[in-house]
Amino acid sequence: MPPASRDSYSLPETPSIALVEARPRSLALGLYELTKPRLSFLSVVTALVGYLAALPAKDFWVILHLFCGTALAAGSAAALNQWMERATDARMRRTRDRPIPSGQVTPLQALAWGLGLGVAGVAQLAVAVHPLAALLAAATILTYLLLYTPLKRRSIWATEVGAISGALPPLIGWAAARGTIDGLGWILFGILACWQIPHFLAIAWTYRRDYAEGGFPMLPVVFPDGRRTGRWALATTVLLVAVSLLPVAFGMAGLLYLAVAVPANLWILGAALGFNRPAGRDAAARRLFLVSILYLPALLAALVADRWLF
Repeated sequence: MPPASRDSYSLPETPSIALVEARPRSLALGLYELTKPRLSFLSVVTALVGYLAALPAKDFWVILHLFCGTALAAGSAAALNQWMERATDARMRRTRDRPIPSGQVTPLQALAWGLGLGVAGVAQLAVAVHPLAALLAAATILTYLLLYTPLKRRSIWATEVGAISGALPPLIGWAAARGTIDGLGWILFGILACWQIPHFLAIAWTYRRDYAEGGFPMLPVVFPDGRRTGRWALATTVLLVAVSLLPVAFGMAGLLYLAVAVPANLWILGAALGFNRPAGRDAAARRLFLVSILYLPALLAALVADRWLF
């Protein structure tokens, strides 16, 4: 897949969004929505999975600070991302009701909120958890904002770069437990990185017209026939299946994990095969998205249970 030309897919000139005075009654809700709570929750959960999979000594306070610090860092990345993309968000039907373009929160408020969350989250992890966990949280924020966000406007490879940022939270948890990163921690990173690509390609296909409207050269926008999107989703799903079986291959997980991983992998592989077929691709994209949402928690829960019970 050749990279998209920057000139061919540059954003059209648009007037800057005026600073809109936030409505007092909706400001608190707007600040909350800026953190993208569901995506931030995924980061927190995968950080906790990384922590628990490392088989640490039980420490309630470390878990609490890991939870809060990761949530603050994830919320910071989400808020600052929306601050950076406020102009394009205002042009897309799917995003024009977000807090900044809708006027719930002004750009200046969003910037201050995002920076404050990031500083607080990284500081909490550094002081109360482990310096390496804080460093990884800072890396998550910076790669998301400085690599993924600008690349979205320039290249079809933004999803793959963003997958690196999205796969760092398990390493935050692993570092919190062990103060270093080793075998299974990196496998968890690989699982998260591979999982994100078919998951987000399914979203990109479903909302391809919106992305085209916003000027984002996503794979389904640059290659609208869907063949490359389907093939790449299938290829990365095959890679996901292979990486997800490494804990068993290296003796880091046993039969309980395997009993969940095999049917889960067959399920998501079947969904990716369906998405790769031209007929009914719209419905197949929705199915792949749904299957991917159910696949990840099942796999991670089985891994943690296997590690703790056996």
